[in-house]
Amino acid sequence: MGLAGGRRHHRPLIVELVAVAVMILVGGVAAVLVVVAVSIARGGEAPEHAAAAAAADRDRVAGSILYQVLISGGVSSDEALRQLRRTAGIASRITPSVDLTSWGGTFARASSAEQRARLLETAVILAAAPKKPIPLRQYCALLDLSFALGFQTDALARLRDQYGFDYVDHARHARPREADRAGGATPLFVRQEGDIRELLLVLEIEDKSDSPSRQAIIAAYRRLASMNHPDRFFDRGVEAQETAAARFIEITRAYEKLMAIFRD
Repeated sequence: MGLAGGRRHHRPLIVELVAVAVMILVGGVAAVLVVVAVSIARGGEAPEHAAAAAAADRDRVAGSILYQVLISGGVSSDEALRQLRRTAGIASRITPSVDLTSWGGTFARASSAEQRARLLETAVILAAAPKKPIPLRQYCALLDLSFALGFQTDALARLRDQYGFDYVDHARHARPREADRAGGATPLFVRQEGDIRELLLVLEIEDKSDSPSRQAIIAAYRRLASMNHPDRFFDRGVEAQETAAARFIEITRAYEKLMAIFRD
């Protein structure tokens, strides 16, 4: 009787221990399920967050590129930001003074063909907005952007026809003197002998005195620009287009710098 009583006495304790163990097990399973559910939820949200972050970064890159295109046309910083908000609908943070070739390549790698085409078209719309010939420096910026985005000169030629814009072509018309003092649009370049010689070599000007006349610079530029003008190569092969455009940009930049140096 005492043994039976002892067994009856320990049975409730065993039941309680089993119940506690079951509760702990159930609690652990519930905790695991909660963790799994949260992980699944976060995993489902991750692509959306990643897509939003990618879109924001793409807008920043696009805004910085368009800002540089506007600045190259002589637009002030404040006005460029206003135009980005008003015309392009971009209010994201921008990075000034970007290299259009590298930043255009960055945008191209992170965007679709449609997005790349839209960026180039937006750049043309912004540049052509004043309804007057755009500066040659700005046209070269558009060329840089077009190639960086993976397009050729025919894409820019089609947009020129579509929006009816032209640019100041110094291969046909001499650069006006006031362009060298156009509200800071053209930076001042330090007259360094080595730099000047390199610029003269680009334009194939052999002048041992390093003091060519403006007329000599204009004549050299006209000759080379007419030979390498992108409009002459838009129906050629890709390699011919790229070579001509690169040479055209090179001689144009040298010409711009030399004309800013030799103002008299």
